[in-house]
Amino acid sequence: MAEAKAEVVVVGSSNTDLIAYMDRMPRPGETLHGTDFKQGFGGKGANQCVMSAKLGAQTAMVSRVGSDVFGKETIENYQRQGVDVQFVSVSETASTGVAPIMVDSKGQNSIIIVPGANNELTPAMVDDARALIQSAKVLLVQNEIPLESSLAALRIAREAGVTSIFNIAPGIERPSTDCIVLPSIVCLNETETTLATGMEVNTLEEAKQASQHLLNTGAEGVLLTLGSQGCLYMTKDTCVQEPAMTVEAIDTSGAGDCFIGTLACSMAQEPAADMATHLKRATRVAALSVQAHGTQTSYPRRADLPSDTW
Repeated sequence: MAEAKAEVVVVGSSNTDLIAYMDRMPRPGETLHGTDFKQGFGGKGANQCVMSAKLGAQTAMVSRVGSDVFGKETIENYQRQGVDVQFVSVSETASTGVAPIMVDSKGQNSIIIVPGANNELTPAMVDDARALIQSAKVLLVQNEIPLESSLAALRIAREAGVTSIFNIAPGIERPSTDCIVLPSIVCLNETETTLATGMEVNTLEEAKQASQHLLNTGAEGVLLTLGSQGCLYMTKDTCVQEPAMTVEAIDTSGAGDCFIGTLACSMAQEPAADMATHLKRATRVAALSVQAHGTQTSYPRRADLPSDTW
């Protein structure tokens, strides 16, 4: 087997998105007629990896799918996007993960995740990709695979001096110290931050206080995504705020993954640039993605970006 190398390595989930569009969300027990249906590729790990690949980063995925049609199509999609799939394994005992998604006329979404084969991605499988992770510029990890597998990847990166981002999504209530201290950057949204810290995050000042709490716990860097208030990045010596862009959203599915995938690509390809530059790019690309339908299908390629974005 040839040795795999990549600028951005993602250890995470692969799902098939089943997206129903409707005027409004159904109430409990209510049946509504939808306006459209689309099937797409998703999973936070997959989305972030494909976003980095679309922007030109050399990428690789460490993941697990089922031996079903969704798994076959997922691997083929990675290959079309130029993602290395050497460490995407196939389960004979679990189905490929799926994510039924409802999207209303305002672009807001509700998502159910059925992990399937994602739950079979073990620390031993992650360790098989040790050399790949050690050679990366940036490692991305999320919380849609077993936590011990995510932490195994972060330990490898930490030992090798590889920059790592742990997007703790879905959120974890009072995460262990390892979740906070192992990654180079802990990334959370407002709800995930409240779960992690017990602190409400409704204002920028509250976001700073919660970030400081995580830094005091041992975090190296904290990145909070704050919806209409943009994002906030803090270290013990740095505080960077990037405002959100005002756009008319059509579909917000996968926008957070678009942001992180763009951030990873920017950090991997231009490590000398400051965080303000990386965050501005990520914010602009994510704003473009919500103006189109779908998840990965809404992600722009580098050639499609306005000239002042990159």
